[in-house]
Amino acid sequence: MLELNGPTLPRRSRRTAALLATGAAVTATLLGVSSVPAHAVPTAAVAPAKSAAAPDISVANVKAHLNQLQSIATANGGNRAHGRSGYKASIDYVKGKLDAAGFTTTVQQFTSNGAVGYNLIADWPGGDANHVVFAGAHLDSVSRGAGINDNGSGSAGILEVALTVAKQGYKPDKHLRFAWWGAEELGLVGSQNYVRQLPATERQKIDAYLNFDMIGSPNPGYFVYDDDTKLEGVFKDFFATRNIQTEIETEGDGRSDHAPFKNAGVAVGGLFSGADYTKTASQAAKWGGTAGQPFDRCYHSSCDTTANINDTALDNNSDAIAHAIWTLSGGGSTTPGGKIFESKSAVAIPDAGAAVESPITVSGVTGNAPKALKAGVDIKHSYRGDLVVDLVGPSNRSYRLKDSSSNDSAADVVATYTVDASAEPANGTWKLRVQDVAAQDTGSINGWKLTF
Repeated sequence: MLELNGPTLPRRSRRTAALLATGAAVTATLLGVSSVPAHAVPTAAVAPAKSAAAPDISVANVKAHLNQLQSIATANGGNRAHGRSGYKASIDYVKGKLDAAGFTTTVQQFTSNGAVGYNLIADWPGGDANHVVFAGAHLDSVSRGAGINDNGSGSAGILEVALTVAKQGYKPDKHLRFAWWGAEELGLVGSQNYVRQLPATERQKIDAYLNFDMIGSPNPGYFVYDDDTKLEGVFKDFFATRNIQTEIETEGDGRSDHAPFKNAGVAVGGLFSGADYTKTASQAAKWGGTAGQPFDRCYHSSCDTTANINDTALDNNSDAIAHAIWTLSGGGSTTPGGKIFESKSAVAIPDAGAAVESPITVSGVTGNAPKALKAGVDIKHSYRGDLVVDLVGPSNRSYRLKDSSSNDSAADVVATYTVDASAEPANGTWKLRVQDVAAQDTGSINGWKLTF
């Protein structure tokens, strides 16, 4: 991440979030998500889901990429900085992996500080070229170190997600593009160069740009970009399934490669695990780690090596990247899906009122529900932080999918939750129960589904 000295930017209040939610319909249109409730009767079918669940990303594979970047730095003067041999070797390593996996790769050159720099762009064949889901990370380090957290972590995370796209035979509805940016540490030079050269017609085809800069900080936090409420909600939905609280990302505002895209009118989102700001006591209470210490004490230092990575944060954030890519691109894979039961009936959610339920009747399934029952939820709501969401089984036992939280300031809940429902009979009436626990909101259950 580009170094910048300055005050912490103010966080958005609940009132601001509510005002932002009024633009949710426009954002939904940009991302290709319908804002009109469906009214079809519940159905059952044996077919893949329209949007396949994202696979688990192997953190061991992500760390293997980091080990390679460390070896490259060690063999090239201890860094992977712009204009140095370590950076070019890093580009060559990533490009080789992507070429072998079937991506179409392009190396874009630029000049900064008298040295040649490189961006690497990788396109996955297929998908609607008029609707692009784009993930990026900067690959360069500062000259003082190997840059394994900043930003080998984001670079390795999106590399393994891209390779998993190929391994899964994923067939997205939208076109997938990945990028590894050069000279970010000199002022976002590579990404600015890319956006500046991109014709306006091509910029308009990018439905979302997702940025990942430092996702394995050793004393980690879980920060989500709030530049776009829809994209923010996609990441928050994922972390909610793992009972991980998030906060709005402010430390890196304008300091990483999403900024040129945002300035060009592209919807942006992303993740961040913290740099040289200090973790507070309240943050340590919910995330663990050490209060009063930086999220990354080795930020822009020689000690930013493979020893400077928190494996749990790296794992969670890599899985979150995959969740966002699969969710936003809306495709399927060559892997068969399970048996799906779905309700598309709209149910209004009373403001600060009683819980409402949407039922699905399951039949023809042998035995109990699976240990990893998938519950896909599509809820339209102006302030999701006020929502409590439960899955209720045929035995009337409830399974908490989402708690209310004052820190959860985005709109809508569009997520797939995994529930251990193996104690439940599969057949019977399942219900999605939703309650709005505070005032000043509007919303409805647009639909939901169970995948056995």
